[in-house]
Amino acid sequence: MSVSINRRRFIHGASAIAVGAMSYQSRRAAAQSPGEIRVLLNGGEYGKACIEAYVKPFEAETGIKVTPITEEASMAKLELMVSTNSVSVDVIPIGPSTQMQAEKKGYLEKIDYSIYDKNELDAMLDFAKTPYSVGSIVYALCMVYNTEKFPSGQPRPTTWAEFWDVTKYPGVRTLPGLVALPLEEALLADGVPADAIYPLDIDRAFASLDKIKPHIRKWWETGSELQQMLHDKAVDLANSYDGRATVLIDEGAPIEINRNQQKMTWEGWSIPKGCPNLENAQRFIEFITRADRQAAFALLMPYGPTNRNAYKLVPENIGRKFASHPDYLASSITLDPKWYAEVGSGGITNSDRVNQRWNEWLLQ
Repeated sequence: MSVSINRRRFIHGASAIAVGAMSYQSRRAAAQSPGEIRVLLNGGEYGKACIEAYVKPFEAETGIKVTPITEEASMAKLELMVSTNSVSVDVIPIGPSTQMQAEKKGYLEKIDYSIYDKNELDAMLDFAKTPYSVGSIVYALCMVYNTEKFPSGQPRPTTWAEFWDVTKYPGVRTLPGLVALPLEEALLADGVPADAIYPLDIDRAFASLDKIKPHIRKWWETGSELQQMLHDKAVDLANSYDGRATVLIDEGAPIEINRNQQKMTWEGWSIPKGCPNLENAQRFIEFITRADRQAAFALLMPYGPTNRNAYKLVPENIGRKFASHPDYLASSITLDPKWYAEVGSGGITNSDRVNQRWNEWLLQ
């Protein structure tokens, strides 16, 4: 997926046979359509899962030849292609931050939602449907605790205010310090209601972080670093990617995930402006958003679907490992990329302001 997501392998016992058993046939009749399409899919296990869940069945249903390219789509690549009129791919994976930048610069085609089945479209999470991208996966940063330090039946922190309470819940803590700054968590800890997080009160967030700063052993910078700390029992409480924690849980590590007040974000798909095969690109993205395709993908990679109907096709014990499970949504917050992309005084984005403030704050 895009550079904003760390690679995470999912071990859950589901077999590829289960994926293959799902029907590749459309719920609506579609004539064979000639043509081709070139799609960036990211590399590694993620790209392989895209080929199995999306590419092969799309070709089988439509007759359209798909050339999968297992590379990532950076903003720099997109900008170069569009600005030089040399767009060579039709579909790219994209995160909300990159999508916001590309949208503002006019680098993306609008999504044609008129070709979507209403039942599928209505089942999709609202934040995943934007004019220039469609989300297909959801993941989250959430609270994770070591069950040896906080055993079942004993008091455990369940809110960020309680995570901040080092007296009632003593233990070694870690928070993200580079890829996903814990500003929303800091505001929740300070009593800000979930529906009033945005626009972010940056001063209040850092005042809250001042309180927890002396108790953070490490501000983790990569998902692999975090996963190693949890594996080695170097920390008792963490703000963690749910997928990283899920891998460890499936391997038998003594940790559990608390989904209350998890911070969700997503990844999706866009079409570069001026792509060679626009109509087929639209059809491919629509295909990805169908419940059966998202369910097939979820059985291969540890990411929650954006189409809630997919949960009807995924075993319950697996579905509960995903951030977008219906039971978790009401108590979750969703990252707001629009706020981070807004340009304020001085001509810089809120994202740049936050990062500058963070770097200065760490040195204090």
